[in-house]
Amino acid sequence: MTTLPDRRLLLVHAHPDDESIGTGSTMAHYAATGAHVTLVTCTLGEEGEIHVPELAQLVAAEADQLGGYRIGELAAACAALGVTDHRFLGGAGRYRDSGMMGLATNEHPRAFWQADLDEAAGHLLEIMREVRPQVMITYDDNGFYGHPDHIQAHRVAMRAVELATAEGIAPAKVYWTAMPRSVLDAGLNAFTEASDNPFAGIDSVDDLPFGTPDPEIAARIDATDQHAAKEAAMRAHATQIPATSWLYSIAGNFGAEFMGVEYFTLAVGDKGPGNGPYGWEDDLFAGLSLDGPDRSPVAAAGLR
Repeated sequence: MTTLPDRRLLLVHAHPDDESIGTGSTMAHYAATGAHVTLVTCTLGEEGEIHVPELAQLVAAEADQLGGYRIGELAAACAALGVTDHRFLGGAGRYRDSGMMGLATNEHPRAFWQADLDEAAGHLLEIMREVRPQVMITYDDNGFYGHPDHIQAHRVAMRAVELATAEGIAPAKVYWTAMPRSVLDAGLNAFTEASDNPFAGIDSVDDLPFGTPDPEIAARIDATDQHAAKEAAMRAHATQIPATSWLYSIAGNFGAEFMGVEYFTLAVGDKGPGNGPYGWEDDLFAGLSLDGPDRSPVAAAGLR
């Protein structure tokens, strides 16, 4: 038996690469500062596009081997972030990437979009029983931008919290990934004349499928010292994020600020002490008492 660290963070993401793009710096920050970081990925990302020409035949419509390949990409990304505890929900391959909303792939019998909610939440509850995270991160009810697997990840995560609450083992705080409208507005203005403008055709933040009013943001995690780890994790997902991606273009312009700062809203729990005009937390564990019997003894062999 071994005892996990006092601070335990659980993240629930839909596909390989979501963890790096959306929460990579936060994961690297907490891993580097001694917290136990558990990543749960719900699918293998079988329906993703492929940006490496020599691997094009792995696509779902041909060999349908992309999901297996992305297991290796995710392992490399986790290594870059310093995360050693990663699980696929229900085991690798139990749930399949559903593809974008409205596509026939949504109807695949193993599509995550079709998953039985309580069954899938039960798989996550097993992990909660083992790890006993005080903090969980997932998406909002629109999956941040509307992808069916992101929406389902939200539903599964929040149902698991309900089940864990009934057992008295639920995370004290649940955060949803977010992007302040002020940050998006600054991006729109900064890239207006850029040739690789990722906001081309968008005149206002109101036209974007995401964006949270600044007063509704609960936490701003400044992990600028981990921006290189996040970029390395993103580059590990080479089939999905080409070297010419606008993500790297923005990083080149804004550097550590873009790669290293991530934002969240608080969906469950009490907000801890914060800073600035809106009292944004700078620590997801702010306000929590981490002493006492909730430290999680687990079998060492159970970590993977």
